[in-house]
Amino acid sequence: MAQEKASVQFVKGAAILGVAGLVSKLLGAVYRIPYQNIAGDIGLYVYMQVYPLYTTLLILATAGFPIAISKIVSERIAIGDALGARRAFRVASISLVVLGLFFFLLLYGGAPLIARFMGDEHLTTPLRAVAWSLPLVPMAAILRGYFQGHQNMMPTGVSQVIEQLVRVIFILLAAFWAMNVYQDAYLAGTGAVFAAFPGGVAAILVLLWYWRKDKQGAQLIPEQTQRAGVGAWTNRQVLRSLLMYAVPICMGALVLPLVPLVDSITVVNMLQVSGTPEDLAKLLKGAFDRGQPLIQFGTFFATSLSLALVPAISEAVAQRQHHMIANRSEIAIRLTFLLGLPASFGLALLAEPINVMLYGDKNGTEALAVQSFTIMFATLSIASAGILQGLGRVMRPARNLFIGVMVKLILNLALVPLWGIAGAALSTVFAYLVAMGLNVLAVKKYTGAQIGLRQTVHKPFLSVIVMSVVVLLVEWGASALLGKTGMSERLYQTLVGLISVGAGAVVYLLALLKTGGLTRNDIHFLPKGKRIAALLTRFQLLPK
Repeated sequence: MAQEKASVQFVKGAAILGVAGLVSKLLGAVYRIPYQNIAGDIGLYVYMQVYPLYTTLLILATAGFPIAISKIVSERIAIGDALGARRAFRVASISLVVLGLFFFLLLYGGAPLIARFMGDEHLTTPLRAVAWSLPLVPMAAILRGYFQGHQNMMPTGVSQVIEQLVRVIFILLAAFWAMNVYQDAYLAGTGAVFAAFPGGVAAILVLLWYWRKDKQGAQLIPEQTQRAGVGAWTNRQVLRSLLMYAVPICMGALVLPLVPLVDSITVVNMLQVSGTPEDLAKLLKGAFDRGQPLIQFGTFFATSLSLALVPAISEAVAQRQHHMIANRSEIAIRLTFLLGLPASFGLALLAEPINVMLYGDKNGTEALAVQSFTIMFATLSIASAGILQGLGRVMRPARNLFIGVMVKLILNLALVPLWGIAGAALSTVFAYLVAMGLNVLAVKKYTGAQIGLRQTVHKPFLSVIVMSVVVLLVEWGASALLGKTGMSERLYQTLVGLISVGAGAVVYLLALLKTGGLTRNDIHFLPKGKRIAALLTRFQLLPK
């Protein structure tokens, strides 16, 4: 009974963290569009130059520690070592605060040097602004790890969402104030990166509220519960265990911000090497960064799927059901490809109307069209990483993505001087292609999954070709029809884009069902899948 209750608690906790993570990611993807509308491409450039570096340092300072703290606390409580659990919390607190202060001093003091390395000395102030949150965020990480160690995931989930919400509101208000009062895009960017500080404050306040709300408060692990005969851990043992758990997770998480960080360091510098004036290079980098939120949004389903895949695959591994592991892996990769493929082709074909609709002009349209194919490979990379993590191969996806980052760096240095930001876009596509390929090969090796070309690739490609033809025809027809109405360029392109996207989505779904690229079994794997299958059957779109 107790085991069943613990299992339910675990699933509930995982669901809370999963939903909170998805909401945070969605907010993190969407806000950059209105921010760019307010601050322009230079404002977006400033933000995207600084934020990947901050994220990298933040991961070094905190990633893995909440999980490590929660693991150690729960383990020591389980064996009756309450003193060891308290000591783990204390040692982790001191370590993370010291680490946060170290990275704050490093970034604040080294800001002029880093700004010059990025090719823009005006980035010194934004770099110093973002540094202020580095001592703060570790405190939130400590509290989250402590609550997670008590199987209480709600404080972590709520604090993540509130932190992101406060940050987004602050970013938009700061950008609006900077542009309306001072017309200063660098000041807008400074406010945007400083938003991590009030976001961190909000997260800590939420976590402290949960702390006070708990009846036991700071006595969550009272010292008198120490079990007789159980020796308490020393500080050295706690620190060694913390590092053993946290460092591998940190190394895995560290790879994620490296792709945009490579762009921060190389794109403006390489553009200037090729003879582009500095001011134009910054504008071009800002236009290139427009693709980032669209790629994040395009990979949203894959992120959701990977959160479900890890426990699903882990469950099958624990039960040693090798056929189920292979089957779930095949379906996950096929469904991810079914969604990533049309998203990439659709965005590539409609890059101009979507660019104008969201950002107000056509700057960077060519790079956006090239960058759109990142979605197809990134979604497969995320889904296959989820499978590998479920198998316990946690470091393999990180290693593969790091190889992709190295490919990105080399290609940026070679292609940006030749083709500008389109070269940077192409290098991103190849980076994720390499990471995806290595992940899928590992999935086939460890699961025995048979990824058939006919079902997984040929039928979806046939469907997407049909979709592409229809999209081009609809776009041409809508342009001819609406072009004579005299409406503004942005409204005109918005209507053309939305009509074309809608037509493409419907045609792609019908083509998939007609070719058999989407089966009843695939649909059942989706949330509310049986209900969707029943609805399609009723309209005779799916065979009985």
